[in-house]
Amino acid sequence: MNIESVRLFLEVADSGSISKVAARRQTVQSHISRQISDFEKLHGGALFVRTGRGVVLTDTGSRAVPKLRRWLQETEALSESLRADASTLSGEVRLGIIPSAAHQLMTCVFQRLRAEHPGIRLNVVEAQGTELNAMLDGGSVDMAILFRFQTPRGSEEKVLSVAHTFLVSAPGDPLTRQPEVRFGQLRGLPLVLPRRPSEWRNALDETARSRGFGLDTIVEADSLTLQKELVAGTPGLYTVLGPFSITQERRDGRLQASRLLEPDLYRLVTLAFPRQGKMSAASRCVAGMISDWSCPHAPFHQPFAA
Repeated sequence: MNIESVRLFLEVADSGSISKVAARRQTVQSHISRQISDFEKLHGGALFVRTGRGVVLTDTGSRAVPKLRRWLQETEALSESLRADASTLSGEVRLGIIPSAAHQLMTCVFQRLRAEHPGIRLNVVEAQGTELNAMLDGGSVDMAILFRFQTPRGSEEKVLSVAHTFLVSAPGDPLTRQPEVRFGQLRGLPLVLPRRPSEWRNALDETARSRGFGLDTIVEADSLTLQKELVAGTPGLYTVLGPFSITQERRDGRLQASRLLEPDLYRLVTLAFPRQGKMSAASRCVAGMISDWSCPHAPFHQPFAA
C-alpha cells in the first residue's frame, strides 16, 4: 500500500472536498480525483460518494478511515525508528499555519532546518482556524499554528504569543496616525472585513453590538492580500487586522495602523498538536524551533503573560 495514496485518501476524507484538497496542494481537481479513483479501484470498490457539495464517505470508506489512519501512524513510526537507528534526524513534518504568520515564520524555521537538520522536509498548509482544527482532529497535520480567544487547557496546545488588534488604513490617514484608537471610533467607518462564517468576524460584530452600533462593512473578502490591497489603494477605507499580517507593509510605508483599545481585542497565538498519535523526532524538533526560535523580524515578537 502506497503511503502517499493513504495520506491523500485521509486528507480528502477529513476535508470532505476534492476541490479543497486540490487547492491546498496547488494542483488541478482532476488530478486528485484520478488518484482517489485509482485508490478505490485498488481496494475493490467505492470509498466516496460524489455530491454537488463535495464527497461523502461510503460505509466501506467510513470503516477504512480508522484502520488506514492506524496503519499510517504505525508505518510512519516504523520509518522514524529505522531513521533513528541510523542516527539521522529526517522525515516529513506536516504543519498547518494561519496565513498571516506563514511567510515570516516558515522562512525562519526553514533556514534553521537547512543548517541543522537538512534531512527534515516541511509540508506546509495555509488555512483558517476552523479548517486547521479539523485537520488536527483528523491527523492530517502533525501540528498547527492557531489563533485562540482563550487560554487553551491541556498539554496538546502551547501559547506562543499575544496578537493585539489594529485599525489599518492607507498612509496619511489622520485617524490611524494616532498610536491608539478606541473601538467605538469604528462607528460609521467603511470597512473591509472577512466573510461570514468567521470566528474573527463574529468577534468584531459582537463587540460592536455590545457598544450599541453595527460595523459598516462595505467589502467582504477572506483574502488578506485583497483586504490589504484595497485599503492601501483607497484612502478613507479601513480594515481590522492583527500585527503579523501587516508587518512588512508598515515597514514599507504602504499601510498605516493604530492599535484598537477599549476593549483590547487580542488573540493568543498557539502551537497545537493532535490529541491522538505519537510525535516523530522530526516533529518534536520543528515544534521546538517554533517555540523558542530568535529570528530577526519574527512575527511572534510579543510574549504572552498569563
